[in-house]
Amino acid sequence: MPGVASRQHSRFLFLYALAAAGGSVAFVPFITLLLPMRVAALAGTQDIEWLAYVSLAGAIAASVANISFGWLSDVTRNRRGWIMAGLILSSIGLMAIPAATSLRSLIALVAVWQIGLNMMLAPLAAWAGDCVPDAQKGWLGGLLVFSPALGALAGVVATLPVFGTPDTRLTIVVVMVAVMVLPALLFARPTDMPHLVTEVTSAQKKAADNAHRKGPPRSRSTIQRMWIARLMIQISEATLFAFLLFWFRSVDPSLDEKFTARIFGFVLVVAVPVALIIGRLSDRFERPFLPLALLAGISTCGLLVIVLSGSIIWAVAGYLLFSLPAAVFLSLHTGQTLRVLPKPQRRGRDLGIFNLTNTLPSMIMPWLALALVPVFGFTGLFAVLAVFALLATILLTALARGMRPIT
Repeated sequence: MPGVASRQHSRFLFLYALAAAGGSVAFVPFITLLLPMRVAALAGTQDIEWLAYVSLAGAIAASVANISFGWLSDVTRNRRGWIMAGLILSSIGLMAIPAATSLRSLIALVAVWQIGLNMMLAPLAAWAGDCVPDAQKGWLGGLLVFSPALGALAGVVATLPVFGTPDTRLTIVVVMVAVMVLPALLFARPTDMPHLVTEVTSAQKKAADNAHRKGPPRSRSTIQRMWIARLMIQISEATLFAFLLFWFRSVDPSLDEKFTARIFGFVLVVAVPVALIIGRLSDRFERPFLPLALLAGISTCGLLVIVLSGSIIWAVAGYLLFSLPAAVFLSLHTGQTLRVLPKPQRRGRDLGIFNLTNTLPSMIMPWLALALVPVFGFTGLFAVLAVFALLATILLTALARGMRPIT
């Protein structure tokens, strides 16, 4: 489109990536560390059962809230207002957690916190679609790889001995989130991209494709393939992460949680430069889906190595071969999802539907493990996960083949 800026400035991209990482910091330390500690304090020996109930209620609240507030931000066209409101509500909800004196009240407070959190996260995700053109979506996806790394680091910070009480730890999380999210709201000042927030006519879309790239149609089939592919990798990644320590111990009983934490930390650190490089290259060569297909394929190979591993060396090698490309995949997929959504007027709602690929795995994973591990062991579970990853590879390979740069 003549007279329309073709690139978003770097300041917005970096501040947006920082805000997105703030979204990760908002829930990773709480969900993985602080909430289990609170449940254990209230439930005693029934902590695992009650943690499952709390997590399920939170996941349901998060799923509904993400779609709802994404849609509301579409209707009101005020992403930043909803992000700010969600930041405030989620902060209040998190600070209220110590007030829970029973498990039922804890479930209610976690649900309220999830509503506030997704009031922030849903419009935040859609905001990127309003401001970042297709030519920079690979770079955006690469920058988003900082989110899980900083989320894990926040967990380490929040549990330092100096922050000894639950109230103090939750306060530290709230402060970290505010420090990371507010700069984008106050100082990002993105360049206007009107062509990203108005529906494109068929003639305009055809002209843009002829001028810049050839791409897969923003069809229902394309969206379904992207959704299913992400869900398959998310289920595999979440399941392997949840049972990583138990699996390592089944291979070598001498291994402890410190070994697992080091392996997980290594993956997060290495994923950052890898995602940045691949994201930049996918923009440069106009092949957004090819890296996703290759990463899913490598992850499949990693799971096959895990299935066939008979020693801790091969077990670790297989995990690294799976988890590193899977982490990069999830980051880049987030950026490229914005490319295929058909209507900018309902971008927030549609991203809420895509967000189900983040919440559904926590509901599917326990039942999958209970159905397979007692009968087939971890080998059977990982074999099924390999099939999931292979399905993602096949779906994305078809998209990659259908999108070729103009030479």
